[in-house]
Amino acid sequence: MFRAAGRGDFEAISRLYHQLHPGEPVLTDRADFDRIVASEFFRLCVLEVDGEVVATTYLNLVPNLTRGSRPYGVVENVVVDESRRGTGLGKQLMAATLQAAWDAGCYKVMLMTGSKRESTHAFYRACGFSPDAKQAYLARPPG
Repeated sequence: MFRAAGRGDFEAISRLYHQLHPGEPVLTDRADFDRIVASEFFRLCVLEVDGEVVATTYLNLVPNLTRGSRPYGVVENVVVDESRRGTGLGKQLMAATLQAAWDAGCYKVMLMTGSKRESTHAFYRACGFSPDAKQAYLARPPG
């Protein structure tokens, strides 16, 4: 079942994020989590199998003054539990995430990945993302 994350999903999402970035500290700040879950501009979502949260994704809904004031979406932090990867759950997660964006009126959805693995790029292409539509650039603060 694909659904919006709630306050009770904090530990499960923290566990999944630690799998995504194992070198980073485990998420402990519930205030940030609660703010994200409550916002109208974010869709922190989970995929449950047999009552267990096994995947998560984060859809940012960005207000926009072009395209008839339709928002656009940015997908971040796509994680499927490492014990369940390769089972089709990722495609289910992405299809539901895109549907949530379309339901919110988005005219496009963007996604960037730091992965250099061809299998990751093939996965996103199979989910409907085109690497040819835009060129992405990234800036980080100095230091």
